[in-house]
Amino acid sequence: MVEAGTRRRGDTRERIQTVALERFTSNGYDQTSLREIAEDLGVTKAALYYHFKTKEEILDSLLSQVSADVDGLVSWMLDGPSTRERRFEMIRRLAEITRGAGGGVMQCVQQNEVALHNLRATTDLVHDIKQRLWAAALPEDATVEEKLRMRMAVMAVLFANKPGSDLGGTAAERSAAALAIAEDVIP
Repeated sequence: MVEAGTRRRGDTRERIQTVALERFTSNGYDQTSLREIAEDLGVTKAALYYHFKTKEEILDSLLSQVSADVDGLVSWMLDGPSTRERRFEMIRRLAEITRGAGGGVMQCVQQNEVALHNLRATTDLVHDIKQRLWAAALPEDATVEEKLRMRMAVMAVLFANKPGSDLGGTAAERSAAALAIAEDVIP
């Protein structure tokens, strides 16, 4: 049984993560301070420090959640045969991750790419995700064309969910278009 104090601490951490993610995405990582996050939460900066000492700690906690989602997707892909149907299902699940809670983190990282470039935790996050997915999706002896097609499918999903997209349409329309493109190009 989870104690009430543990549950409240977890709830507070989640609230901090949610508010920080909103701030990082709308105002920019560099332009967001811990003081502003604390004010949005209606707590003191000291109370915030109890859970996270720095903005980077908050960001690291968010990134670890997305990484765990991708790890699960990669494990699922590796546990079965590398068929076209499974590859498309992997892309569909990636689209869910990028639209769900993890999607906010991915959008934040993409939007703040320059500001986050020098942070240890974010330097290669998106690149690492793409590399793990590409490696899991295809056998080692895949052709150059198969590799390129798989990469195009992954990138279609990531581009469709990038914030500030000049593609137009709603997030749902962009995601549907990305899945249609992915289905056409997946080997």
